[in-house]
Amino acid sequence: MSRLVPNGEIAGNEYNLSVSSYVEKEDTREAVDIRKLNAEIAQIVARENELRGEIDKIIAEIEGQGNS
Repeated sequence: MSRLVPNGEIAGNEYNLSVSSYVEKEDTREAVDIRKLNAEIAQIVARENELRGEIDKIIAEIEGQGNS
């Protein structure tokens, strides 16, 4: 992004020619719907807990077979 800066503005900035004194960096951050994000996280956590339960069952079965 660029713009034409009048001499008076440059004088007002004590002749500082730093680009950041005259041009703001464009905000490129992505807007996030926090409610949607939290809902997605809740689904992931629920699925993770479900999978952990299944893994625990498999491990219990394997351990039970080893004792036979």
